[in-house]
Amino acid sequence: MPPRKSDHTAEDIKREITAIIRELKDPRIKDSFLTVVRVDLAHDLSFGKIYVSAMESFDTAKKAVEGLENANGFIRRELGQRLRLRKAPELKFIADDSVRSGIELFKRLDDDKKDKF
Repeated sequence: MPPRKSDHTAEDIKREITAIIRELKDPRIKDSFLTVVRVDLAHDLSFGKIYVSAMESFDTAKKAVEGLENANGFIRRELGQRLRLRKAPELKFIADDSVRSGIELFKRLDDDKKDKF
């Protein structure tokens, strides 16, 4: 049976990091529309990979990840306080292109649908 606590905690972390990102004032983060795609946590909750995507482009997501890495300490502290964690996990932010790929896929499917009818 898979560990359920890490799954629930990952969802809580995803929700809180999304809220924290909205509060950050770094222009690399503020100027881009970011989405937290996925949170992967270690079983002991000591380390987490945060996958972040931007609607504009993959380069925008990379710049935003740089800003998030600079704010890593602040984000960990806020996360620990908001979720009342004994020890906030180490966070590694990773740029992801899945949102943009999904939008392009839906556009192609929509174009295919129009061509068939």
